[in-house]
Amino acid sequence: MFKKILNSIWTFSLKKGWDHLLSKTTLDEDIKVIIDKAEDRYNAVIEEAKDVLKAVEEVADQAQDVIEATKGKKRRGRPKKKKDAE
Repeated sequence: MFKKILNSIWTFSLKKGWDHLLSKTTLDEDIKVIIDKAEDRYNAVIEEAKDVLKAVEEVADQAQDVIEATKGKKRRGRPKKKKDAE
């Protein structure tokens, strides 16, 4: 009995203990599910952020078009006035 206890102490490692603990529970499976869901959410957020960036760029382009439209165009066909030199 004493020899068996010493042998188990000698061969015990943290990894074996951790694996043994996880084999007795469903904790590792739950962790994997949570990590997969987090990765899916992360990828969805990245895709949505790209879409928002494209939309913001388009809004900036449209705003510039509005500014140019409000300035109007110069009238063509009229000569420029020359300043009188004194």
